[in-house]
Amino acid sequence: MAYRIRPDCDFTEAFRSVATEQLESAITVLEERPDGAHEAIHSFRKNLKRLRSLYRLVAREVPEFQEHENARLRDVARSLSAIRDAAALIGTAQYLQQSAREPEENEALGRIVTILEGRRDWMAEAESGLEQRLAETSHVLKEAIAAVDTVSFDGGHRKNARKLAKSWRRTARKARAALAACHGEASADDFHVLRKRTYDYRLYHALLRDIWPGAMKAKRDAAKELVEDLGHIHDLAVLCELVEAEPQLFTRNDDLAHLLDAIIFRQQEDRRHALVTAEAIFADDPDEEAQRIELLWLTAAS
Repeated sequence: MAYRIRPDCDFTEAFRSVATEQLESAITVLEERPDGAHEAIHSFRKNLKRLRSLYRLVAREVPEFQEHENARLRDVARSLSAIRDAAALIGTAQYLQQSAREPEENEALGRIVTILEGRRDWMAEAESGLEQRLAETSHVLKEAIAAVDTVSFDGGHRKNARKLAKSWRRTARKARAALAACHGEASADDFHVLRKRTYDYRLYHALLRDIWPGAMKAKRDAAKELVEDLGHIHDLAVLCELVEAEPQLFTRNDDLAHLLDAIIFRQQEDRRHALVTAEAIFADDPDEEAQRIELLWLTAAS
């Protein structure tokens, strides 16, 4: 079963099936690692993000389950994040290099990429106990599957429609509030919150896509692009933090100056573009959107 909940299926069974599929996929990739341990961790973390969005969708119905499982998934993801985060910084420097404004900047950013690759490799060599943590993570995820089997939802299609509409309204309102906070003197954290809420919004369009396939796909694709743009903004902030935390990595002052200048320029451009995109994506009134979701769910289920 794909990452979707069909209106003509039993909601409890559909929820359990989607959650279990994501957990089993995460276990499989961690145990088999077809592209190596670090790519496996990257895939595993994407599975967990989908799960946490799914659990937020039903948070009001099963609050204790959502709170406990969200904490479980958050903690297990953090336990395997260090090397993946180091690899992400390389991608951020490469992103800056792709949009370099002059040859000197391009060359400087190329040397920065090499430095960050060395840092990742050093961290990987210094990493101890990774095999044990991967095994422990698989065990935790199997416990999470058992927890999913305890969840059930009462009521028929009409109650499910109201439940989904309320969750949709809550998510859209949070996204609009996050967007409002990103205007003016916004912080990197403000844009990161908008990214998280947009991620939920995007995945809800995937989960419920059968109620209006064409429109849901269009909105989902737009939200996916915004998530990627906001991801760049977050990664640039993390790269800035690395410069402050580990200045000894950057031994050439000219290269560091080019790096910081490129980060500032790219942040400003990416923020401006993301705000325009977000205003379009979240233009609809959350109450009207929620009412539309409820009606479409009832219509599709009849």
